[in-house]
Amino acid sequence: METDPIGVCELLVGLGEVTVLDVTDTGGRLRVTIETRAERPPCPDCEAPAVVKDRHLVELTDLPCFGQPAVLAWRKTRWRCGQGCGSFTERAPGIGAPRLRITDRAARWATVQVGRHGRSVAEVASDLGCGWHTVMDAVAAYGQVLIDDPGRFGDVCALGLDETLRCRIGPWRHQQWTTQIVDVEAGQLLDVVEGRSAQGPLEWLTQRPEAWRDRIEWATLDLSGPYRKVFDIMLPTATQVADPFHLIRLANSKLDECRRRVQNEILGHRGRKDDPLYRARRLLTTAHERLNERGDAKLRGLLRAGDPRGEVQMTWHGN
Repeated sequence: METDPIGVCELLVGLGEVTVLDVTDTGGRLRVTIETRAERPPCPDCEAPAVVKDRHLVELTDLPCFGQPAVLAWRKTRWRCGQGCGSFTERAPGIGAPRLRITDRAARWATVQVGRHGRSVAEVASDLGCGWHTVMDAVAAYGQVLIDDPGRFGDVCALGLDETLRCRIGPWRHQQWTTQIVDVEAGQLLDVVEGRSAQGPLEWLTQRPEAWRDRIEWATLDLSGPYRKVFDIMLPTATQVADPFHLIRLANSKLDECRRRVQNEILGHRGRKDDPLYRARRLLTTAHERLNERGDAKLRGLLRAGDPRGEVQMTWHGN
C-alpha cells in the first residue's frame, strides 16, 4: 500500500484545498508553509481573467500542534487584472480573516476560551505562543458579531443589575464604573454598560422588544436608587428583590453606626482597644449560627458591660 506523505500532511493541516510546501521546527515552534489551490479568479471590476502578480508570505498564529505552538505561513497570491484595472489579493476566509494575524480556527477557539470559559487574554496568548494584542484583536472581531446578534438573548425570567469598578485612571485614580446586566436564573452575563446611573440600563432595556421585557418576573438590585428607578420605569410589573449581599452589608453598617453612637454617648470618645463595645465589633457582625458557645458568651458579656440601655443589643437582634 503506497502512502502519499504530502497528502497525509495536508490532511493533518485540515484546511481543505491547500498544498503544504514545508514543515519546519523553528526553536520549539512548528512552522507550516502552505499555498492555496484556488482557481484563477476573474477581476472583480471587469471580470476579465487575472494573472499572478506576485506572492508574499503571511504568517498567522495557528492552534498548537503536537504539543507545540504553531505558525501557519501562507504564500498569499496577489492577482493583476489582464485589462489593467488593478490588482487584488486572494482571500480564503477558512484560513484567516483580513487584518488579523491569526487563523480563523485559532481566533474562534480563543474567543470561546475568553468569552465562554472566562480565561484571561494573556493566558490564551501564552497557549498560542503569540502576543496579547493578537488574541485581543481576534476576540474583539469575532466576539462583536456575537454581541450584535439580536437572537443571543433568550427568555429571561429574572434580571439583575449590579455595579462594578472597572478601573482607576489618571493621576488622581478617578474611578470608572460599569453596570453589569445579568440573567440571574441562568447565571449569564448579558451585557455591560458604562456608568452606574440609570441612563445606561434604561437605554439598554429600551432596545429590547416589549414582549421580551414583559416576560421578566423578578428584578434584583443592590438597593441602589438609580437601579430602582430603571425597574420602576421599564419593568413595572416585575417583583423587585434586594441582593442578599448588599442587604446584609447595609444591616451591618447600621449596626456599626449604632455601636459607635452608643460608644460616644457613654464614654465620650471613639472606640479604644479596652472598650467593651469596641472589642465586640467583630462578633456583632458575625452570623449568630457561626458563633460557638464561648463566642456567644463573650459577646453577651461585652454587651452587658458596654450597652447598659440595650440599644446595640436590640439592633443586633434586629439583624
